[in-house]
Parts: sequence; C-alpha cells; structure tokens
Amino acid sequence: MISLQRLVGGGDIFFDLLEQSAGEAHESVQIFVRNLSSPEPTALDQFAVVRRKEKRITEEINERLTQTFVTPLEREDIDALALALYKIPKTLEKFAERFQISPPNLPRGGFQRHAQLLQQAMETLELMVRELRSSPDLAVIKDQNLKLQYLEGEADKLMVERLRDLYNAPHEAISVVALKDLYDLLEKVIDRCRDAGNIIVQIVLKNS
Repeated sequence: MISLQRLVGGGDIFFDLLEQSAGEAHESVQIFVRNLSSPEPTALDQFAVVRRKEKRITEEINERLTQTFVTPLEREDIDALALALYKIPKTLEKFAERFQISPPNLPRGGFQRHAQLLQQAMETLELMVRELRSSPDLAVIKDQNLKLQYLEGEADKLMVERLRDLYNAPHEAISVVALKDLYDLLEKVIDRCRDAGNIIVQIVLKNS
C-alpha cells in the first residue's frame, strides 16, 4: 500500500534523485578525463557501472512520478531533466566502446580540449541542478546557462577545427573514420549538458 507521505510528494526526494543523477553524470566525465591521461584496462567497466547507476536513478524517478500525487516541479520537467542527465554517461560509455575498438595509433592529445570543455560544462550543470531545490533566481540560472551555451559553441568550433585537420592532413582512411565518430560523440555529450541546462531554465522560469 502506498503511504500518504509518498502520495503527496515524499519531501525532497525528487531533488535528491536529480542531484544523484547529476553526480553520476559528473563521475562519468571524471572517468573520461582520467583515462585520457592514464588509460585503465577497466575503463569500460567503470563507464558501465556509472551508466547502470544512472539508469536505476532514472527508473526510480519514473516510478515515483507514477505514485506521487503532488510533485515539487511539473512531472514532464522532472522526467525531461532526468532523461537529459541519463544521456550524458550513456553517450560517454558509447565513446569508450568505440575508442576501445579504434586503431591503436589514434592521437589521444586530440581529445584534451574536449575534456576541458566537458569538465566545465558538467561542473556548471551540476551546480544548476543542486540549486533547483532552493528556488534559485532566474537571472543567476540564465547566467549559468549562458556559460553552457558558450561552452557548447566552443565545442562546435573545436569540431570544425578537428574536421579541417582530418580533411587536410595525411591520415589513414580508417583513422579519419574513427576520429570523426569519436569527435561526434564528444560533441553530443556537451550538447546533452546544454539540453539539460535549457530544461532547468524553463523549470525556473515556470516557478519564478
């Protein structure tokens, strides 16, 4: 039998779960950064563990949404944000899978700038998620989201630079294919951060 407390909202549980989700997404970024500088044989397993934790959190959010009558935020907003956060470790795991089967001579240095941008984006996004429970000022959230937009724009410029190098420098055909695929995936991860930031802005706008 569902308790009355759970039916009417269950306290701050949705904020707790969203913060946990953002934390797991951040952990996946940390794993990515660590493995660029010092590759570990268990890296793929580490990504898988984080993605499974993220999936369990998302499933719990969905379950509680079906069982809770009153929620602190609109249901579709909670669901959309949870899904956007889940896609971050999922996409990074896909990057790790592709990287593992790519040619062994791929230059790891080509991903360092991606790592810097992604770290900044995820730190900003995690802060925005944590601030949700305290009804943050809309102007503050917009400023943070502008930073995400800027970082996403820098990632787009970086993609153009990397493609220019691929198309004009002497690379093996298989390396060109592999690198383009990997660059695309990393750009998508930063896009996921931007998408989550946009959702948070809409949430704060609705509740301001």
